[in-house]
Amino acid sequence: MAQAIRPQSQISLLSTDGKPHPLQDTLMAVTLILGAVSFITAWFYNLHLLTSWTGLIGILTGAYGQFISETTRERFALIIGLGASGIGFYLGMAHGGLFGGVVS
Repeated sequence: MAQAIRPQSQISLLSTDGKPHPLQDTLMAVTLILGAVSFITAWFYNLHLLTSWTGLIGILTGAYGQFISETTRERFALIIGLGASGIGFYLGMAHGGLFGGVVS
């Protein structure tokens, strides 16, 4: 029960371990940016190429980030980015797809 009386000097809502994770943080930031771009451009019909490609890359980046993530903070942000990338990807696919109009 030593852990029960251990002083909590840094109480974190998202339970970080205090160690640096540069690869995971980079993947998290890239996934969030790609998800935001994909989600925002999904509402414009003629931007389906940008929407679907950024969504697909965001999904792949986020999936790998989830695979190697170590803290709850990373997983939380990756899920937000994955959700936005997924919505953007599917709407981009509905509006014309990855090669819509470019490749017959």
